[in-house]
Amino acid sequence: MKNLFARFANDESGATAIEYGLIAALLSVAIITTLQIVKGDLINVYTAISTALQSAL
Repeated sequence: MKNLFARFANDESGATAIEYGLIAALLSVAIITTLQIVKGDLINVYTAISTALQSAL
C-alpha cells in the first residue's frame, strides 16, 4: 500500500496538459471579462466605422 501511494505521488503524467488547460481557462476568463468591460466602446467604434463606410459608398 505504501508503494502504491509513493508511485501515485511521483506520477506526473498529464500534469502538463492540466496546467495548459488551466492557463487557457484563465486567459478565456480574462478575455471575456475585458470584452464585457469595453463592450460599449467597441459598439461605438464599429457603429462609426459602419456609418463611415455607408456614407463613402
